[in-house]
Amino acid sequence: MVTPCGLCYREVPMTLSIDIETYSDLDIKKVGGYKYAENAEVLLFAYAWDDEPVQIVDLTAGVTLPDDVLAALTNNTITKCAYNAQFERTVLSHFLHQMDPTVPFEFLDPAGWSCTMVHALTLGLPGSLDIASKALRLADDKAKMSVGKQLITYFCKPCKPTKVNGGRERNLPEHAPEKWAMFRDYCVRDVVAEREIRRRLSNFPMRVGEQKLWELDQRINDRGVGIDAQLVSEAIDFDADFKGRVISHAKALTGLPNPASGEQLKRWIEREEGFFPASITKDNLPELMMQVQKPEVKEMLHLKQLMSKTSVKKYEAMSRARCDDGRVHGLLQFYGANRTGRWAGRLVQVQNLPRNSMAELDDARALLRGGDTEAIEMIYAHPLDVLSQLIRTAFVPRDGYRFMVADFSAIEARVIAWLAGEKWRMKVFADGGDIYCASASKMFGVPVEKHGVNGHLRQKGKIAELALGYQGSIPALKNMGADKMGLSDEELQEIVNSWRKASPHIKQLWYDVDAAALEAVRESRAVTLHHGIVFSYRKGILFLRLPSGRKLAYVRPKIEVEPEFNREGLTYEGSEQTSGKWTRLRTYGGKLVENIVQAIARDCLAVAMKRLEGVGFRIVMHIHDEVVIECHADACDLMDVCRIMGEPIDWAKGLTLTADGYITGYYKKD
Repeated sequence: MVTPCGLCYREVPMTLSIDIETYSDLDIKKVGGYKYAENAEVLLFAYAWDDEPVQIVDLTAGVTLPDDVLAALTNNTITKCAYNAQFERTVLSHFLHQMDPTVPFEFLDPAGWSCTMVHALTLGLPGSLDIASKALRLADDKAKMSVGKQLITYFCKPCKPTKVNGGRERNLPEHAPEKWAMFRDYCVRDVVAEREIRRRLSNFPMRVGEQKLWELDQRINDRGVGIDAQLVSEAIDFDADFKGRVISHAKALTGLPNPASGEQLKRWIEREEGFFPASITKDNLPELMMQVQKPEVKEMLHLKQLMSKTSVKKYEAMSRARCDDGRVHGLLQFYGANRTGRWAGRLVQVQNLPRNSMAELDDARALLRGGDTEAIEMIYAHPLDVLSQLIRTAFVPRDGYRFMVADFSAIEARVIAWLAGEKWRMKVFADGGDIYCASASKMFGVPVEKHGVNGHLRQKGKIAELALGYQGSIPALKNMGADKMGLSDEELQEIVNSWRKASPHIKQLWYDVDAAALEAVRESRAVTLHHGIVFSYRKGILFLRLPSGRKLAYVRPKIEVEPEFNREGLTYEGSEQTSGKWTRLRTYGGKLVENIVQAIARDCLAVAMKRLEGVGFRIVMHIHDEVVIECHADACDLMDVCRIMGEPIDWAKGLTLTADGYITGYYKKD
C-alpha cells in the first residue's frame, strides 16, 4: 500500500526522523523554547524517511526543503520523530509561517509528532540525548558526537567581536568551512542517534494513552498563560531600588565593601561582638539577633533580613520568557520527574511558587501595579515579602476571561490509604473529615477537634501525616519543622511510633513493596500485589505496573547489601536529583511506595485533565494536583469542574476523590 506525500509516493507506515540546528541571539536556557522559536533561524535540517539514509539540507546555502518533507510537516498521517520533539515542532511552526506570513500562525499539531526523549523518560532513562546514548551504551558510530557543544557555541550563538575575527558578532559557515562540515555531520549524527534510541526502545512501546496525554500537554504549553507585564516590570524595578537603598545603608553602617557577603559580615560581627558566627542564613537570623548586643549590629542583621527576604528571579524569568502574544509558554515538562511521571516546572518553576497569605492581596497588588512603592513601604513591614506573595498574581487570564482553579483534596493521603487498605483513613475521607485531627486522635487515643477539644494535638497529627507516610522517621519530622515545636528526639520518636502503630496497613505496605521488588529482580519473574500493582523484570529493567496500567521503570536493578543496615537492598541506574548525573541510586520500600502514590496521583490528574478538555474546558497550566482553567467571565462553571475531577476512575475502584476550587481574576493560592 502506498500513500501520497507531496510529490512522491511511499509505503506506509511511514516516519520522518528530524533534527535541526538553529541560530538565535537569545539564550534558550533563559527564555525557553517558545520565545527562542519566535526568533530562531533554521540553519540545518537533517532528516530520514523510515530506515533510509539520513539527508541534510543546508538552508544557509539557499537550499529549500524538499516538497515531500514540507508536505509531511503538516500531514498527521506521517509521524515526525525527534529527540525533544517540542523544540523541532515549535521552531518549524514559525519556520513555516515565515515562508507564508499571509496564513495565520498556529503551532503544528502535536498529533503528528512522536518524542523519543519522552519515550526514554518513561523508561527511566535520562532526558539528554548525549547521556541517553551513553546510558544505552550506543556504539560510537550511533551515539551523539561529543564535539556538539563547541560547534553549537560557534555557529548557533552570537560571538564576541574581536580584532582577530574582524569585529563580527556571528560566525557563518564561510568563516570556518571545516567546522561547518563537521557541524553538518553532527546534525546528521543526531538523527542517527535518535533513530537508534527509538529502535532500542521499540521493545517497550509507549502506551497510546501516554502519547495522547503528551499531545494534550503540548497543546496546553502551546496555549500558554498570560503575564501581567506591568506588575512584573514594577516588581523588578521596586526590588532593585529597595535593595539598592538597603545595601547603601548597610555599607554606611558597617564600612564593608559588600555587606551582602556572608564572610565579610561574619568578620565584622566578630570585630564588633567578639564572636564569629558559624553561619548567617535566613533561618538563623532571628536567633543571631538575640545573641548580639550592639544596636548597630542588630540593625545590620535586620538589614540582612530585608536583603534575604526574597528575590525577583521568578519575575525576571516571566519577563524574559514572555512571548509576542503576551503569554509564557512551555512552563511544564511532560514526564519531567521520570521516577513518577509527574510534570516538572520549567522557566518560572510554577511547582514551587511562594504561597500568599495576605488578606489584602488585591490592595497590595493594585499599589504595586500603580508604582506606588512609597505606600507599600509605609503600609507593610516587609515590602520584599509583599513582592514574594504577589508572584502568583502575575499570571493572568486574557481580557474578558477568568481563572477557575481547582485541586484534589489531600490526594496523596487518600491514595496511600486506599492502596494499603487503611479503612479508618478511608472512612475519614468518605465522611469529609479532617485527616490531621483523625490521625492525632488515633495516635494519642483522645478526641481531637480543629480549634476545639485537644486542638493542640492537630499540629502533631499534621506533621506526622506529611512526614511519616513513606517510612520517614525523626529526620523527616525535623524537615517538616517538628524541631521548631520544641520537641525532643525522644518525643519525636514517640510520634513516629504512635503514627506507625495507628497505621499498621501502611507500614505493612512498605515491607510488601520492598519484598516484591527484590523478589522480582532476584527471580526474574512477575510479583503481583493488590490493586493491580505488579513488579516484573525484563531485559535489564525492573517495571512497576500501576493500577492505571502505566509502568514505572528502574534501569539495570541490582540487589546489594546495604552496609548501614546490613540487609539486602535495591539499587538501579538513574539521574541524581540535584546534579542530574547518571549514576547508581538506592531505593527501599518506603521510597517505592512514595513513587507509587505520587504516580497514581499523577494518573488521577491525567484522567481529570482529559475529561475536562474533552468537554471544552481550556487548561492553561497545572501545578501538582491543581488545574488552572481559562474561561470566559460569563461561562465559568466551577461546580462542574470540581464534579468532573471527583468522578470515579475505572481503574481505582474504591478511591474517593474530591476537589475544591475558586474563580479569580489572577492566579493565587486561595
